[in-house]
Amino acid sequence: MCTTEKYLCLLFSSVSLFFWSCSSKHGQIENLLIKGSDTEVNLALSLAETYMMEDLSISISVSGGGSGAGIAALINGKTNIANASRPMKAEEFLLAQERGVNPLSTVLGMDAIAIVVHPQCPIKELSKQDLGAIYRGKIHNWKQLGGQDQEISLYGRQSNSGTFVYFRDSVLQAEYSPKVKQMNGTAQIVEAIKTDAAGIGYVGVGYILEKNGSAAKGIKVLAIKSNDHTPAYSPTLLENIQQGNYPIIRPLFQYTDGKPKGKLLHFLRYCLSEEGQALVQQNGYFPVSKMYREQNELALTPTYAKSSLH
Repeated sequence: MCTTEKYLCLLFSSVSLFFWSCSSKHGQIENLLIKGSDTEVNLALSLAETYMMEDLSISISVSGGGSGAGIAALINGKTNIANASRPMKAEEFLLAQERGVNPLSTVLGMDAIAIVVHPQCPIKELSKQDLGAIYRGKIHNWKQLGGQDQEISLYGRQSNSGTFVYFRDSVLQAEYSPKVKQMNGTAQIVEAIKTDAAGIGYVGVGYILEKNGSAAKGIKVLAIKSNDHTPAYSPTLLENIQQGNYPIIRPLFQYTDGKPKGKLLHFLRYCLSEEGQALVQQNGYFPVSKMYREQNELALTPTYAKSSLH
């Protein structure tokens, strides 16, 4: 399920889980709030749902809004966890410190950004350089890439999205073309591509993968190559991510205000446990890499309290 209905289901499930948890007769309920990245929101809901089945004394509410919204909520004391598909910006970190907030990050999993087009598009692969040129507006017609004589229709995220920032910094390395249609969320990009034969969009791969590992119906996922001299790889194959062949991959962050304690610490440890990482994979993302596993362990040990931008 990769359409707008997924968001309706998410909202219904979140409300249902909240009231189910609050009805527990196992003593006082502790509320935990998670807000931020739309890329991470379905994964966060899955983790929260499973964790609440094991601990009836906690209620976890999950909402999206974008990485920027989650980080702002953390800075303003409105959430316990800020999910972000990009690192905190230096100015966000400084503002947090000014307000007495000590941001500390862990990495929940790894995400590949998939490039999607309409199934009728004859293009099967792109280089990372051509992809950047498309979104800068330097390549504006599919004919320039061997496709039909159609002006390329660009879809992307709004500027408060971590995916917007990561894609700009990693792929474009410049500003977006003013012709990019800025969509509220991933679902809107996917739905737009399904009806636009000239469209191209970028989305977190976990959002468009079905349970069997295939891409959602109505879209086509392009293979991407690092440059014109290397092979192209699809983000839908796990081995391409594990071996580092797919060139557009990023960590998914969870930010807290300082060293987590109590239920918050237990939940974060659950996310990084074998069971939690299995859920990460079931949702179409990839387990935390060795480098980030070591950083996570440092961040969650009782003696470690240093704030971090990453």
